[in-house]
Formats: sequence, C-alpha cells, structure tokens
Amino acid sequence: MELYLLKSAAILAVLFAFYKVALENTSMHTFKRFYLFGSLFAAFLIPLITFTSYVEVSPIVPIYSEVTPQLNYTEVEQTLNYWPFVLWAIYGLGVLFFSIKFFRNLFGLIQQIRKNPKYKNTPFINVLLKEAIIPHTFFNYIFLNKKQFENREIPQEVIFHEETHARQKHSLDIIFVEILQIVFWFNPLFHYLKKSIKLNHEFLADRAVLKAGAETSAYQKILLAFSSPDSYRDAATPSLAHSLNYSSIKKRFTVMKTHTSKRAIWLRSLLILPLLSVLIYGFSTKEVIQKNNETTELVKEKATEAELAEYNKLAKKYNAVDIEERIIKKKDLKRLETIYRKMTDEQKANAEPFPECLPPPPPKPPKVKKGEKSDIPPPPPAPKVSKTPSAENGNLYMAAEAPPAPNPDPVEYIKELGKRGATFYIGPHKYSTDEAIEMVKKSTNDVTIDVSQYPIVHLGGC
Repeated sequence: MELYLLKSAAILAVLFAFYKVALENTSMHTFKRFYLFGSLFAAFLIPLITFTSYVEVSPIVPIYSEVTPQLNYTEVEQTLNYWPFVLWAIYGLGVLFFSIKFFRNLFGLIQQIRKNPKYKNTPFINVLLKEAIIPHTFFNYIFLNKKQFENREIPQEVIFHEETHARQKHSLDIIFVEILQIVFWFNPLFHYLKKSIKLNHEFLADRAVLKAGAETSAYQKILLAFSSPDSYRDAATPSLAHSLNYSSIKKRFTVMKTHTSKRAIWLRSLLILPLLSVLIYGFSTKEVIQKNNETTELVKEKATEAELAEYNKLAKKYNAVDIEERIIKKKDLKRLETIYRKMTDEQKANAEPFPECLPPPPPKPPKVKKGEKSDIPPPPPAPKVSKTPSAENGNLYMAAEAPPAPNPDPVEYIKELGKRGATFYIGPHKYSTDEAIEMVKKSTNDVTIDVSQYPIVHLGGC
C-alpha cells in the first residue's frame, strides 16, 4: 500500500507540474478541465498496470542432496510495535477533521438556501442574502446581496458569469475533489489541484461572458469592482462555492487576452502522449514468466526492501521461540513462504533463517488384541526408480517419474507423489513422505500442493 501511494503521488506531481508549465496560461480551458481530472485517474490507475513478459527456457532436471540446516537460536525480548496503530490513528483524525470541515460548509450553504428568500430565474435560483457578500454559485443556486439585486445594481455580466458556473456544473468538480482531499488529506497536491480546478472554472466563465458580447476592458473593471477586498472587506465565501476571487484577478486578466494557436494546442496536446508513456513504463509493475514444455513458473524480479524487512521481522520473532514450543500463525506462515520464494540467493544468505517447526510425532499404532483383524494398512510399495542410476560426489541419485494426475484428496496425492520419487519441502526445509502426510493430516488449513518444480513438491498451509 505504501509503495502504491508513493507511486500515485509521484505520477500526480509530474502531471500537475506539466499542467502548470505548459497548459495553465493557454486558452484551451475545456481541454484543461478534462486534463486535470484525467491526471487524477491516471495517478490512481497507472500503478495498477502490470506488464508480463514470457521467456522460453530449456527444461532442466535438477539433482538434489539432503542437507540438514544448522540453526542457532538466541533469546530475544519480544516487543509490540505500536507504530501502525499510531499512524492509523493520525490518519483517522485527519479524515475526521476534513470531513467535519466539508460537512460544515455544505450545511452552511443548505441553511442559507432554506432561510433566505429566493427568486427563481429558470433554470437558476437566486438566493437573496441580507449581508454583504461577493456573488457566488453552488450548483443552480446563485447567492446575491438582496439590496443590490432589488435595486438592479448587479451588472448583467456578473449574473451571466455565475450562471455559467451553474450551467457547466462546476460544483460537481469541486465536490469530487473535496471528497478526494478528505481521503488523501496528507497529500498537499490535492489542495493545489483544487485551486487550479477552481481557477480554470473562472477562465471558462470569463470566456463565456466575453463570447456573449461583453467588452474586455469594461468587464475587467466590473470584476475589480465586485471582487475587491475594499468593497467586501468582511464578506466570506464558502469553499464549496464559486465566487469572483480577487487574488486570481491578475492571472485571469492575462489569460483573457491570450489566444493559443491551433498549432500550439496540437503540439502541447501531443506532448502528453510521451509523458504518459514514460509514466506508465516507470511506475507500472513488471513480471517475467519462464516457460518450458513441461511447466510454467512465475518469477518476480526479486523481493523488495519492504518485503525483506517484513520477512526478517517475522522470522526473527518466531526464531526467538524455542523450536519445541514454536507455533507459526497461518497468515504469517503464508507470508513467510511467499516472500522467501521471491528472494534471490543473495537475499536469502543475508536474511534471517526460515523459522523451522518440528514435524508432528507419528501416531502410535493401535493395539490389536489376539484374534482380531488389524486396521493398519500395509506399507506402501517401494517407489519405482530408474534402472540406470547416476553417481555424483559419492552420493546416489534417482531420477523421479512424471507427476501423477491431481487427486482431490491431498493425503492420497502425497502418497502417490512419494511413490514416484518426489521430494517434499515446506519453505526451505525438506521432509520425508511420511512426515509430509502426517503434517497434512493434522493441518486445519487449506493445503496447497505445488508440483511446478517436480520432482520437488512445495507444500503450503501446513
């Protein structure tokens, strides 16, 4: 999760930086609106993309010798790690704070709509307030000063500007970004992204007014008059609404006079394609699948630093317990096995030893009274071996037969595999057929039998 959040934040930062440098001061406002929201979706989706490549390899018959692992145990004081609880508590407080702020602003707007007189101007509704306010919009509601509205002191350009916000549904954009800011409050990029989205909304509304026939210099004077802090010193605008913001006037005046040529629009739009290609290549996940005629094996690049730290923490925790009393939780065992298989030989050499558990003792045979028939099954026949064994380093090795067809009964399947010369492993440790059968019988979890590296068989969930 941490890696995903870091990748997502990095992608959003790159796309937002490109917007500020190459797009913000252009006149392609509709394209910019979709670009900003496309940046959010790209930041969330690109880290989820996985590229898989296939590599053909020659089948190899491995030769193994049994090695008894030497493990040293030391007494280590076990301490509870409180950091995850602390971090989640801080995150929860942040979500609570920004949620309260959001709903307080929303409730304030609803109360203003309910308690003040309204003048319906289809499809818009003018909410008339007694206090001095800067005209602002929330969905189809346009908030105006009652005295100015009744005395017709509000210019038509200002009314049309606010109606454009309502007509183009700009409040939907703000609500969506506000919700994302609640969830990702720890990422300051969402604050700046929301400011850029609101500013682009002002560009869109200004362009609509000028296209309707307003003269640029006269419209700029009206904006100064209605957004100046000297005129509305005590006026406050809810953060969820759109208003004539004085702090953005200078940039809006500059953009009003800007005309981006079609050639520049095409060039800057095409630049997005190589940028996205670099981001997808750099921040997606890559997997390599090795294939041969007999089996297909999924090979990860290698265990990450975070996975190594997690493995060492779990292995150290269980290695500190005496092997006679050691019990490994199901979820911890699966996690240890998963990370261990991804580790390279170098990583395994530098990591904690895989925590070993003693196999359960074989069950005592039931006593059979004289004259009664025994229920003990006869011993299985000896496994078939090759007629031409090979010798290496003084040890004798036999080549195993092909694996049998899968059997829904894991115990019977292991017996059949053992008859054909299979070797059983749980993690890095080797077990005999009888030991593997006893461990599977006593397991209360779902047992997995991996024969992709036959004659080596990996057991999971024991």
